[in-house]
Amino acid sequence: MMITILLLVILKAGALRAGLSVTFENPNPCAFKGSSVEFRCSYSYDDGQTVIETTWYKGELKDGTWVRVKLSDLPLIKNRSEYVGDKQHDCSLALHDLQLNDTGYYYFRFDTDKYGRRSRKSVYLSVTELRARVHPDTVRAGDDVTLECNTSCKLHSALWYKDGRPVTKPKFQAQAEDAGKYLCVVEGQESVRSDPVALDVHYFPSIVNLTCSSSANPAAVNYTWFRRKTKSSSSSLLQVGSGQVLSVPIVELSHGGPYNCQARNTVGENNSTEVLLREDDDSTLTSLNYILILVGIGVKAVILLVLPLVIVWAWRRGSSSDVEKEENNCDFSTDV
Repeated sequence: MMITILLLVILKAGALRAGLSVTFENPNPCAFKGSSVEFRCSYSYDDGQTVIETTWYKGELKDGTWVRVKLSDLPLIKNRSEYVGDKQHDCSLALHDLQLNDTGYYYFRFDTDKYGRRSRKSVYLSVTELRARVHPDTVRAGDDVTLECNTSCKLHSALWYKDGRPVTKPKFQAQAEDAGKYLCVVEGQESVRSDPVALDVHYFPSIVNLTCSSSANPAAVNYTWFRRKTKSSSSSLLQVGSGQVLSVPIVELSHGGPYNCQARNTVGENNSTEVLLREDDDSTLTSLNYILILVGIGVKAVILLVLPLVIVWAWRRGSSSDVEKEENNCDFSTDV
């Protein structure tokens, strides 16, 4: 008789405890550094009981022993954890501004007025970063470039930005203007972003700078640039700019030809001799045939051609008598 009664008590206690359970909706979430994650969780207990306390823990290895530490006792996480459940059946937990060291095992426990129950299983959280990659990261203009956004989490869709501006295609042929820093973000979570990576685009020189300098008293105050347009039977001067420096694109055949500058001060004005931008067979402006110096009415003017990669100095030479004659003609000034 005593054995039967004892057996009934044990079975009744086991039945009561069997009503206590914890269930995790997603036991293996993966989230990005800087984002938020929610552990969806539910728990149950027998009718007639009242939940007194709910607690979340994180598994830690201390002195070789695996222990469960309350989140409220972890300084690095307690202010970023938020219990969004209740004392009924919802035990969900939210973690904000995730850091890499938040990766680990999480456990839940609840206590009723009769029993306490802790989850046997756990939630394992993986926190990862977005890693942007530009392949290759150094190219020549016209080469193919691929943008890759990598992560250990499942990434549904990523968006790309270059120097803060959206990039429409992750694959393209690089041009000079594509050089810069790229980063990727998670679509729908734009605050989650990778560190920027750089793309370096090499390209041929695209600009020739013509500089007009003068030696005058008083100093020249105005500089005007002209290009000679030559037709089959006539030629004319076309004003193409002002200021001491004229930038000429070297990729357009139409910009080739003779150039000269005009310098002006309060005494008078004078033009430099012409400098020729040669039109090569490949339809690009690539070199300078000659540079000349002309001195005139109180003004000396000189044109210098500066290539971005190479400076070509080629002085037009005549016979020795012509040089002497030129020098004689150049060593004077006339006041007006």
